[in-house]
Amino acid sequence: MIHYRKFKLISGALAIATGLLAGFAARAETSVVVGYQQIVGPFISAIADGRFDAAAKEAGYSIDWRQFSSGGDISTALASGNVPIGVIGSTGTTAAATRGVELELFWILDNIGKSEALVAREGSGIAKPEDLIGKNVGVPFVSTSHFHLLVGLGEVWKIDPREVNILNMKPPQIVAAWQRGDIDAAYVWPPALSELLKTGKVISDSEAIGAASVPTFDGLVVDKKWAEENPDFMAAFTRVLAESYADYKANGSGWTADSPEVQGMVKLIGGDAEGIVQALNLLSFPTAEEQVSDRWLGGGAVRALEASARFLVEQKQIDNALDDYAPFVNSAYAKEVSK
Repeated sequence: MIHYRKFKLISGALAIATGLLAGFAARAETSVVVGYQQIVGPFISAIADGRFDAAAKEAGYSIDWRQFSSGGDISTALASGNVPIGVIGSTGTTAAATRGVELELFWILDNIGKSEALVAREGSGIAKPEDLIGKNVGVPFVSTSHFHLLVGLGEVWKIDPREVNILNMKPPQIVAAWQRGDIDAAYVWPPALSELLKTGKVISDSEAIGAASVPTFDGLVVDKKWAEENPDFMAAFTRVLAESYADYKANGSGWTADSPEVQGMVKLIGGDAEGIVQALNLLSFPTAEEQVSDRWLGGGAVRALEASARFLVEQKQIDNALDDYAPFVNSAYAKEVSK
């Protein structure tokens, strides 16, 4: 028979142990996976220097950063529920939303412009768009590069895309195929683009094609339900975005190959420092105030998704476009940090 006092002591110890286990479980449940790609900018710099991790910890979360080779891979992970937040281009966001992924675009990471380009390899015999006919061109499918390649071919240069051998390749595969001589050209972004430019020539880029059609961008998307259930994380995460983008606007001209911001990006995504500086100069990074303007989350992003959807239908990448893409763009988080 257990003495009453001993029973109380045992019960108390069990209660403490149970509480500790429960606390440990609660902490484990606050881990969140964030998927990123090999892009450059204030977002990647803030990952590298730990600002996101510090803010997440303060809000009671830990971040499991995972690098993906393409937006298509992140879309798949998002749809499966394995990754609630990730980097996807405007075209990939359109495709995922159309296929039923319950996501929200909540931050424009960059206006792509000249940072995505169609490059021809030296010796390929390609000097102008018309020379692409019959050639092997590598591009990550369902990416902003893929979208603008098809727009350039079909709408701008009046070339039937079926006359070009377009190959689905992730950026690292493009670099490897380029070095082997397996492809004649590629449409891609840095750091892969920086590598190709060492032995290649730009035929066109997303600034020129975007001016003739619609612009493309990289963005951060989040699972709608997850965001609603984790407002503290979303607030902390978006606050770091706003601060890092404001910092770049004020001090980005000082980001040189030797600066800690650039060195941090090299360590995180690879490539060389000079190439990253060149890539930064090809992009623009909207501040929190610009995020909520009509050009971006205030309207422009929805228009870009709608245009992307129409083109994806024409190219049989998706069956049908949705009637309205506004539910997939959420400016609330950016508005809060822009006050």
